[in-house]
Formats: sequence, C-alpha cells, structure tokens
Amino acid sequence: MNYNTPKEITKEFAASGIYKSSLPLPKFTIIAILGGAFIAFGGLLSAMVAGGIPGIGATNPGIVKFVAGALFPIGLIMVSVTGADLFTSDCTAFTLPLLKKQIRWATFVKFLVLSYIFNFVGTQIVAYGMSSGLGYFSHEPWQTYLHNYSLGKVNQDWGTIFVKGIGANWLVCLGMFMGYSAKDIIGKCIGIWIPVMLFVTLGYEHSIANMFFIPAAIYSGAPILWSDFIVQNLIPATLGNLVGGAVLVGCVYWYLYLKD
Repeated sequence: MNYNTPKEITKEFAASGIYKSSLPLPKFTIIAILGGAFIAFGGLLSAMVAGGIPGIGATNPGIVKFVAGALFPIGLIMVSVTGADLFTSDCTAFTLPLLKKQIRWATFVKFLVLSYIFNFVGTQIVAYGMSSGLGYFSHEPWQTYLHNYSLGKVNQDWGTIFVKGIGANWLVCLGMFMGYSAKDIIGKCIGIWIPVMLFVTLGYEHSIANMFFIPAAIYSGAPILWSDFIVQNLIPATLGNLVGGAVLVGCVYWYLYLKD
C-alpha cells in the first residue's frame, strides 16, 4: 500500500511525541519557534488574500471564509514537512505515549508548556517583524479586515470560544493524523489540508493562529487590550484546544489502536 493504516498512523504520531521529548532544549526551542512562525505565515497569507477582496465579501461572505480556509493550511503543511513543533498537534503527540506509559506526566506538561511559549515567540516574529511592523495592515482594505476579524474573536463569551477551541484542534490533530497516512509529499499535503481548511472556514478558535491574528491587529492599532486578548480569547481557546487534541484524538485513537 502507498499509505499507512490508521493503526500505523497512530504509532507514528506517538513516536513523534517520544522523539520530541528526547530532544535537547535548544533544539526543541528552535523547532517550536519555527512552528509558531510557520502557522503565522499561513495566517498572514490568508489575511492578505481574503482581506484583499472586500467587494466579493460584501455579496459572497462565504467565499471569503473559504479563501481564508483554503490558504491557511499552508502553515501546518510547513510545520509537518519540516519537522517543526506545534503546541496544538502536541496535544495528541504527547497524549498517545503518555497513555502508553512511555513518557511521564511531568514530561507531558513540560513539553506542552515549552511548545506553547516558544510557539508564541515564533508568531510574534511574524505578527510584528514580518507583517504589522512593515505596514502590511496599515492600509485598506487589510486593516479593516484584520481588525474586524480580531475584534470578533475577543467579543465572544468564554463558553463559545472554548467549544470552538475544541473543534479547531479536533480538526487540526485530525489533519496531522491524516498527514501521517501518506508516504508521499502530495498525499501528506492533501491529508493535512482537508481538516484544517474545514476548521478555518467554520471559524473555530486555534490558540496559536490567534497568537498571530490578534497581536497583529493590536500592533496595527486595533482597539484591543492585551488583557482582553489573553483573558477573553487565548485562555478559553487554549483549554478547548487541549480537550480537542488530547481527548478527541489522543485518547480516542489510543483506545482504538494502541490500548492492549
């Protein structure tokens, strides 16, 4: 077969977590920074293209959502192909070996926290240094698009963002899962693209992506406080992402394919 079975995929996904937990801190730091940056590049591309077609959006808003959804997965494809690290997919990658008792709880928590912190560093490199700091969101129609998009994210109730966070990382981790099914680069890209396109088009909340979108809006003058970003969006999105990745993918596929 030119693809892996679900059981083989689950074993590969678990092996990725074991491999990352064996890396020295400097190497893990680098791949986590790269992971955040690559996701931010995907967000930047989607914002520049979807935000640049306001005329279409005025009459066909679903098309704009789909355009953003179709382009954003490029970031996760770069993460997967290059071996970068992403907190959200780690929610599955470290849950599988944890449940197999191949890593300890302390290792699970340590690497999720480190991944989250250094993903944030990577997203800020792009949010400020490679986009807002260069004036990408200082002009119309991109400023209005990004500001409205980010304001919409921070003006939701906690429960809504939490559930949207579950949906986002359920689909992101399924994207990584489907990517592991392929034994060629085209298959990997298609496997990742489908679920990630789905989560972005549906407007679910991905903590690492939001680390790009909302700070980029703040840097370009959006009326959003950092405290609002963290409390009203980032915390519930992160908790939802943890449930979506660790429970709905990690625990489920451990039970189906790895549990003795």
